[in-house]
Amino acid sequence: MDLGLRDRVALVTGGASGIGRACVHALLDEGARVAIVDRAADGARVAQELAAAGRDVRFFRAELTDEDAVRAAVDAAASSFGRLDSVLGCAGISGPVGEPLGTVAVDDWDRVMSVNVRGNFLVTKHSLPFLSASDVATIVYIASDSAFVAFEGMGPYSVSKSAVAMLAKAVSVDHPAVRSNALCPGIVDTPMSRKDLGRPTGFAGTGLPVMAPEQIARHAIFLASPVSAPINATTLASDFGYLARAALGELDFSTDSSGRG
Repeated sequence: MDLGLRDRVALVTGGASGIGRACVHALLDEGARVAIVDRAADGARVAQELAAAGRDVRFFRAELTDEDAVRAAVDAAASSFGRLDSVLGCAGISGPVGEPLGTVAVDDWDRVMSVNVRGNFLVTKHSLPFLSASDVATIVYIASDSAFVAFEGMGPYSVSKSAVAMLAKAVSVDHPAVRSNALCPGIVDTPMSRKDLGRPTGFAGTGLPVMAPEQIARHAIFLASPVSAPINATTLASDFGYLARAALGELDFSTDSSGRG
């Protein structure tokens, strides 16, 4: 399927690794031109390798919690490519894992909110003037199934991802010319999830419902493309249907309403 992304310009935060990097590859495969914005200098190497293979991709380094740095990176990316059509907000951190809210340090809480919420807000704020000039303007935030349910010991992360999902709705209301959605995956096999869940070699044999970054990237670029034009202000769960299941598990309906077996 042609997603209509050829020659469109997309900015990807967190594009140096994980889901962000997979999104960069997926966009380039569709013929898009890509700006990687990441705090990690490794993003420069990723961009250089892809550029050497003939891909139109450039790297702009920025700490996403720093408004001046974000403004400069977005301005430089839009100036370099001459336009901006899509933003994919993939950068994020998990923060403290396995720690109940009552013992979470304020600094840890603030760091998660600063990267996951403030970071997405700042990139959005400074991208909107350029997106508003595009006829196919889109934003896709990588949120999480944690936006819908609270996972034990991951309170700050769950709260932040819920805020990201609401950010997508707020953008669509305040800026109706810019289509905005949040993609909410379950466990994705990335370096971050391997570290968080204590699986340094991966998830083979665990029985957990895990997906590859490339799968999520395909979902993300579909939402970023003109093909998904009617889809706006949604939070799309990509979790194999686990959110639809009752937490109590299977119930025993072996007796009729009268109580007789």
